[in-house]
Amino acid sequence: MAVRAVRGAVQLERDEAGHMDERVGELLTAVLERNELVADDLISIWFTATPDLHSDFPAAAARGLGIADVPLICAQELDIEGAMPRVVRLLAHVETYLSRAEIQHVYLGATAALRKDIAQ
Repeated sequence: MAVRAVRGAVQLERDEAGHMDERVGELLTAVLERNELVADDLISIWFTATPDLHSDFPAAAARGLGIADVPLICAQELDIEGAMPRVVRLLAHVETYLSRAEIQHVYLGATAALRKDIAQ
């Protein structure tokens, strides 16, 4: 078993807590399912949000999915002119038997344009 990093991102249509919870939950669920992971495989998750998101912590969505004993942290993305708005990104560290090449990074919707090289 190895420690691997999995990336992902999702764009929100609006800055509302319930919407953030729904979209971040969708992203985290997709990361777990596409990589055949369960909560016990998670080591930690870093969430970042663009500076235009203020309604809630992205990590709250993970707690809402029952991920209670995994260290989570939220941070703000750099405020870069022209950057895609209303984006939440994640970097999950996991224990898995998948090779680095087999890891599926998840970029939902418009965020696939952020990392065309690794988006699934």
